Amino acid sequence: MSAVAPVMDALDRRIINALQGGFPLSDTPYQDVAEGLGIDEATLLARLQRLLDTGVLTRFGPMFQIERLGGRFVLAAQAVPEDRFEAVTALVNAFPEVAHNYRRTHRLNMWFVLATETPEGIDDVIRRIEMATGLPVFAFPKRREFFVDMRLQA
Repeated sequence: MSAVAPVMDALDRRIINALQGGFPLSDTPYQDVAEGLGIDEATLLARLQRLLDTGVLTRFGPMFQIERLGGRFVLAAQAVPEDRFEAVTALVNAFPEVAHNYRRTHRLNMWFVLATETPEGIDDVIRRIEMATGLPVFAFPKRREFFVDMRLQA
């Protein structure tokens, strides 16, 4: 069964492009963005919600450089038996330090991002996830950061 790709029109692409480079720090940021796009705030909010609901966007929010705030990010993975995948997903996602969780077709079939307020917090949350799931967690610390700026043709 093949997945159907969500349909995006020129306005959707303009919205995505407008929201990538910065977000207004004002009392009415969505209204400000909408005016810049020549639409009303309700249309902008409805379009954003539809993009989230259809999976075109998986998340909409700020990206922080947590290390500059004293914390740490780590990409982590587990090899989860297929018959336990849903249960382990629920256990892992219950940890507030889990920022994202992805299923992959690989021996390490569950990948997730851990974010903690301190560098030492990573080791603690990994230990707690291992205890909760009974499975080892493989941590892949960031060695270098890359910034990708994706622009869509409107």
